[in-house]
Amino acid sequence: MPWTPPSRPSRRSLLVGAAGAAGAALLTGCTDGRPADADPVISLERRMREAAVGASARLLERYDATAAAHPDLAARLAPLRAAVAAHTAALSPAAPGTPSPSASPSGGTGAAAPAASGEPVPAQPAEALTALADAERSLSEARTIDLAGAPGELARLLASVAACGAVHVHLLTSTPGAKP
Repeated sequence: MPWTPPSRPSRRSLLVGAAGAAGAALLTGCTDGRPADADPVISLERRMREAAVGASARLLERYDATAAAHPDLAARLAPLRAAVAAHTAALSPAAPGTPSPSASPSGGTGAAAPAASGEPVPAQPAEALTALADAERSLSEARTIDLAGAPGELARLLASVAACGAVHVHLLTSTPGAKP
């Protein structure tokens, strides 16, 4: 059999090959800066954790402002504030070993201090406790709503923290020493 030169590729096969190569180049060039194997759930979880930490930090500031405005309530608020600080640390997306918000209430002069939201702490202790309970209730409800979109482990943590917030509401609105 005599040798025959290989046939030239058709124009159609060249176009298909070029289109395939261009498509592959476009797909590999269009990234958002993350590695190809990056998990979008991790970034969602990180954003949710950062939002939860921010909300807890604002609640801590409310506890501090209330304790500063009403020093007689500081002892009653201290364990609740410590729990909120622990929640903040547990929700933090930071690496282990990163310092968390202090679990001890800040000192104050006893004058009415503005809360984190810019709202002044009510002048009457009972009203201040009610305002703090409302903040706890709002945050607990928001965390319960966030459960629907949270990844598994974070959802369990948010559920636990929301339940603790509901207990805080009860403790803030009940009379100390009263039997249930």
